[in-house]
Amino acid sequence: MPHPLDSAYLPHLAYDSVVFGFSGEKLKILILEYHNTGWFALPGGFVGVAEDLDAAVKRGLKERTGLDNIHLEQFHTFGSVQRHRPEVMRTILKESDFAVEKAPWLLERFVSVGYYSLIDYHRVTPRPDALSDSLKWYHVEELPPLLFDHREMVEKALNALRRNLDTMLVGTNMLPERFTIKQLQQVTEAILGDKLHRTSFQRRMLATGLLRRHDKLYTGGSHKAPYLYSFVNKSAGE
Repeated sequence: MPHPLDSAYLPHLAYDSVVFGFSGEKLKILILEYHNTGWFALPGGFVGVAEDLDAAVKRGLKERTGLDNIHLEQFHTFGSVQRHRPEVMRTILKESDFAVEKAPWLLERFVSVGYYSLIDYHRVTPRPDALSDSLKWYHVEELPPLLFDHREMVEKALNALRRNLDTMLVGTNMLPERFTIKQLQQVTEAILGDKLHRTSFQRRMLATGLLRRHDKLYTGGSHKAPYLYSFVNKSAGE
């Protein structure tokens, strides 16, 4: 079977993905560990010569998560000359039994386009790629040391997510299709890294026009059962 890096890719262009998931308590990020190195990095990849950039990112995430139709946001392009570390890539390829002579372009300088996404933590069984031993969820505040400028990527992605939080949660599958205000507050607090006042949060969210109220969530006849909500799909004219 041919190695995936034997295929034709654009030189000097890569992408890296900051994949956020909510475990119910903590905000987590998918991190891979390269074969036999103890080196950690964000999942990323390259763009085929006849492939759209967004399509390449979605392809890479589907291969690693099994999920289709993942909502992506492009948040920054990373082009520092300090990213160019050919000795690191040479070691990664060697430990994966891939002859760099087959693809010397991998040792050249790359500009990387950063994307972030929000996905359902509980629906994903992470799948390592051809160069890695593992792909696992890590709490955003307990990440291992990351290669290259990947820690900077995480920080920029998190800041971008926080700036666009209300609109980013709409249309993503980080929450169930129908959820309580408490669940919405929990995921918001995990992303912001801060506790929010319950009444103020509920009032603000209901005032956004982003939520549709449904029947109450009855779990045993309690008269205090909470209402369920879903996001309004404005793109569908709702």
